[in-house]
Amino acid sequence: MELHEECGVFGVYDPAGDCARTAYYGLYALQHRGQETCGIAAINNRELSFHKDVGLVGEVFRPQILDELNGTMAVGHVRYSTTGGTRRENAQPLTLKYVKGTLALAHNGNLPHADELRTRFEYQGAIFQTTSDSELIAYAIAQARLRCPSVEEAVCQALKGLRGAWSLIVMSPRKLVAARDLWGFRPLCMGRRGEAVVFASESCALDAVGAKFERDLGPGEIVAVEDGAVRTVQKPAGAKGHLCIFEYIYFARPDSTICGQSVHQARRLAGRFLAKEHPVEADVVIGVPDSGLDAAMGCAEESGIPYGVGLVKNRYIGRTFITPGQGHREEAVRIKLGALKHCVEGKRVVLVDDSIVRGTTSRQIVSLLREAGAREVHLRSSAPPFVSPCWFGTDIPDNDQLIACQHSGEDIRKQIGADSLGFLSLKSLHKIAPDAACGFCDGCFTGKYPLNIIDLVHS
Repeated sequence: MELHEECGVFGVYDPAGDCARTAYYGLYALQHRGQETCGIAAINNRELSFHKDVGLVGEVFRPQILDELNGTMAVGHVRYSTTGGTRRENAQPLTLKYVKGTLALAHNGNLPHADELRTRFEYQGAIFQTTSDSELIAYAIAQARLRCPSVEEAVCQALKGLRGAWSLIVMSPRKLVAARDLWGFRPLCMGRRGEAVVFASESCALDAVGAKFERDLGPGEIVAVEDGAVRTVQKPAGAKGHLCIFEYIYFARPDSTICGQSVHQARRLAGRFLAKEHPVEADVVIGVPDSGLDAAMGCAEESGIPYGVGLVKNRYIGRTFITPGQGHREEAVRIKLGALKHCVEGKRVVLVDDSIVRGTTSRQIVSLLREAGAREVHLRSSAPPFVSPCWFGTDIPDNDQLIACQHSGEDIRKQIGADSLGFLSLKSLHKIAPDAACGFCDGCFTGKYPLNIIDLVHS
């Protein structure tokens, strides 16, 4: 099973125009964060236009569409669904018309108390068009705007009544507003390209559009852009926050830097710790493409075992490939991955993956390597065992679907069919990002969350 984060967000102000095309390239760089739906909304002469649909960025947008969206501000979004399904109406940016004008909103994160919020808002007369919790945020902002003198003040007031995770970009006809939640669960950074101001979930998207990274927004910070002037509406909370540590293990692109820490270096360091904690005699270290490759390099460097390319990924599947059912999981893995026989045949192989969720995919990859002639397969996970679901925008399943909640390490090894099995320790997990200027949420590995989830979900 592959884990998915809910989405990636991108926003740009540029007096030179052509912001929709800039957003298009930014979303391409963030495609790994969401491959179910995507969309772009733009402002031209204070008029809002948008286009969004189910599919990948390159499938949904054509040059003519981007030309029609051209303007001086744009906000874009790529999505995986955690709250709400894969429906066209759940695609973002969300757009709405209300008494104060128009708004477009792109959201990365999750509100654990979404059901309670929806019920409360519906009793206030709200009518919702989607099943996404992002629409709840949009409604809260529109409601607050009726009492506030500006859209940025409305964002401040609305977010005070919410609990959960959000990296948020809101666009009105005159302003672009970017915000992070008080706990800093999801990343959001800002950059510049000449007179343009750009916001993105990851720095790789800034690089893709030629913008220079300026800084990360802090937990609780809200920034507004009007006519190119950047103003801090709400200062960071002051605490280091609780960034999802899985950003460094899996979600983010390796060429991104988040909170001062290179993702690539963090993964290589995780691999080094794996080699120290679970030494083994072997002939080659290989990684599961793509997020396991950097950790495999680190494991090879630390152990002195040669690094090899033992698995090749089919680059042309994406989310358009749909597994027909449970009985076809093995075929799905075989279509996505192929083993390089000359690299593994007759050898003792160390196989490094980013994580193990249900164990079914790991079992199939181990089987694939044995069929290619591997003499031994020693599986290493660059994450600790998952013991709890995520409430903040990652689709980690409930405990009854997590293999580490149901079986011991030895039982997992036997089920997967590996000769040995090793997980990264919790102690080492918190050492993989030494340059990060932030704290971390590791609730999926510990069961301990920065927020009281029981009270929040059942409030």
